[in-house]
Amino acid sequence: MHRVRYFICLSFVLCLSLKLTAQNHGTSISGTVTDPVGALVGGATVDVLAHNAVVATVTTNQTGRYVASVPGTGTYEIRVHAPGFKTNNSQAVVSSGLPTTILDITLRLNSLSQEVTVTATATPTLESHVGSAVTVLGQKQVASTDEIQEALRWIPGLQMTETGRLGGTAALYIRGGNSDANKVLIDGIPMNDIGGAVEFADIASSAISRVEVLRGPNSSMYGADAMAGVVCLTTRSGSTPLPEITYIGDGGNFESFLNEGNVGGKWKTTDYFADFTRFDTSNGIPNDRFHIGTATANLGWRPSSNSSLRAIVRHDQLASGQPNAILLYGIPDDARQGNEDAYFGLTYEIQSTAAWHSLVRYGGLRLRSKYTDFAPTGIPQYEDSVTYASCTPQADPNCVIADYLGAPVTIHGANGYTVSGQAVYQYPMQYPYSYPTSTDKDFAEAQSDYLVAPHLLVLIGAEFENERGYSGGPSNFVERRNSNYTLLFQGDLWDRLFYTVGTGVVDDQLFGVVPTPRASLAYVLRRTSQAGLWGQTRFHASFGRGVKEPSIFEQTDSLYDQLAALPNGAQLIAQYQVGQIGPEWSRTYDAGIDQKFAHGRAKVGLTYFHNEFTNGIEYIPPQGLIDLGVPSAVAAAAAYGATVNSQAFRAQGIETDAQVQLAQGLFVRGGYTYLDAVIQRSFTSDAIGPTYNPNFPTVPIGAYSPLIGARPFRRAPHSGYFGMSYEHGKFTSLLTGTLVGKRDDSDFLAYDANSMPTLLLPNRNLDGAYQAIGLAASYAVTSRIQMTSRFQNLLSEHYTEAFGYPALPFTFRSGVQITFGGESWKLK
Repeated sequence: MHRVRYFICLSFVLCLSLKLTAQNHGTSISGTVTDPVGALVGGATVDVLAHNAVVATVTTNQTGRYVASVPGTGTYEIRVHAPGFKTNNSQAVVSSGLPTTILDITLRLNSLSQEVTVTATATPTLESHVGSAVTVLGQKQVASTDEIQEALRWIPGLQMTETGRLGGTAALYIRGGNSDANKVLIDGIPMNDIGGAVEFADIASSAISRVEVLRGPNSSMYGADAMAGVVCLTTRSGSTPLPEITYIGDGGNFESFLNEGNVGGKWKTTDYFADFTRFDTSNGIPNDRFHIGTATANLGWRPSSNSSLRAIVRHDQLASGQPNAILLYGIPDDARQGNEDAYFGLTYEIQSTAAWHSLVRYGGLRLRSKYTDFAPTGIPQYEDSVTYASCTPQADPNCVIADYLGAPVTIHGANGYTVSGQAVYQYPMQYPYSYPTSTDKDFAEAQSDYLVAPHLLVLIGAEFENERGYSGGPSNFVERRNSNYTLLFQGDLWDRLFYTVGTGVVDDQLFGVVPTPRASLAYVLRRTSQAGLWGQTRFHASFGRGVKEPSIFEQTDSLYDQLAALPNGAQLIAQYQVGQIGPEWSRTYDAGIDQKFAHGRAKVGLTYFHNEFTNGIEYIPPQGLIDLGVPSAVAAAAAYGATVNSQAFRAQGIETDAQVQLAQGLFVRGGYTYLDAVIQRSFTSDAIGPTYNPNFPTVPIGAYSPLIGARPFRRAPHSGYFGMSYEHGKFTSLLTGTLVGKRDDSDFLAYDANSMPTLLLPNRNLDGAYQAIGLAASYAVTSRIQMTSRFQNLLSEHYTEAFGYPALPFTFRSGVQITFGGESWKLK
């Protein structure tokens, strides 16, 4: 009994002494500070704050570790700043009364420091260690836009073409490649339709925190469709210890208004973010009203210190009127386009050891669209069904509608040519006419990278995909089971020469197995530590081979599929050895130099690129099939022609970009691209026999496709951009500009009222140059309320990106952003 009492008393004394020791000596907060790729950051200043007052300041040691003593239990924030990095204000840290509370911190690089990229190598890699051409846009740049396609205009080598106003088809061309040659992913989930097409009009900027673009093929990592470039989007995630709720609302001319609400936060090992956005506008043209609603959810969980699980869901639903080319027909069409897209994914990552990292992901997409033309709106033109002569319905019982004409118009091309008249607008058919499409994709991928030596990382990966859908109706249904395998080596020599080399193997159910090799080098001639007037100098070069699979239409209208549908098709296929339609190919190499100046406050880059796009798919008439070498018996079986791998074109040029921080809060960037693109091989009806407008009898015209020796449509030889951001106190602003030169195009008006091509304009330089200037600004009235304004086309320039489709004139919107919670809800 005495021993029990003695033990209780001793325990009480020990506990009391420990408590007194803790009270006398205080507690501490400690951790490790790293950069975005996990390197330790020594010499960083760490401030500990309580109720916005600094209570302790320490410096990290050579291993990036810090230990800061604090007075006792309570709520603290950690602020870390180091040269070359953005100041990090961590989430609130509540000391638990234990001797030490652990908080590790990752710093982000400042505006002119190196970005961390993942698109080129699939692992976080510093920009200076990558030999490929990669550009990153952050949340501030993305937040000033409504659609992602607006932000993509501020990257060298990229051109966007929007067919009309908001909601019109938006196409991306990277270094002269076709608009369906780019892989687009959101949080690792592909957004491409079967065959590579992506409708950028469907991708709102809401809930997107980062855009990363690789200019060049990367089919070795991402499989088919990464033929000209890769665009990676990242969804915002919650980071505040208490929920942060934001509402954004604005309105402007053309009956435009936006409403957005989101909530995000982080609780223990879970982070969450959800957003809903709705945007509406009339666009200022009859039957051009557009609206889009976007819902996004991002949920992350860390089951352990070395693993994470993340779920992503994004849903877009939009509808837009389709007035058609109002400048060419003068009468708006009575048509509508409706799209509904859904993307989802679940990703598990684990850092098994310091050298071994793995990832497993399941994801998919669901794309639905329907184009409906409710009724013809043109002026009916009548003809006798027997004699084909003009007639009037009241006087001729055989009088029927031959077609519908547009209004009388005069059309001016930027190349100085002018035509006048009425074009054939619509044809008699069963109205309403509709064209539905449907695509489902499900995929699973696994990836693992291992640091086999301090300067060598090996990555292996495999992806399996099931895609199915139809274009035009369920009768055109196709299904494919594809896979892609990756082997990649990444490392450096002497911490100066950085290399990435590897290959992918695409196994497509349609065209079989093809390799996709890729390599890149980066050499740092002068390091940042030597920076003076002349800072870091970096040379880079890359080579890659890309591949793109055919679309549903390209497959179902191929020579093979048309023959297979005939009674004697199998015999013709076997006799003449007709194969399935094949993949499109690209081969690219580039080389360039990046130079920093003025103690790292300025950077200039120059890159030369050369692309060869071969085996392109085009629709060829029967005579073109014969010219291509297809036997007459086979060509005759394809009565109207077929899709065939026959096109080839080259695209080479120079990209330049520059960034400079002129003063605290004042940042300027800009770029210019020269593109020399030319069609080298084609067997389309235009290539075989160009059209001649009798008003310009010596000028050959490609009515529907470019001629051999001409430039691909809608790709400007000269383009550029600039941006200037300014932050001072409560005021922020971003001035941007997109500058695009003349482009080749067609007005596609092959028939006038007399079935003659008198309305066709020459292709060369048909689209005029334009300068689209925009301004976004905000003012913080309080810590929770901001007033916002956006102005587009400040010069109110009248221009078209696609000939005949006018872009928006001057537009403005103003509104408010209200934020509650987050860091402003302090724990007392």
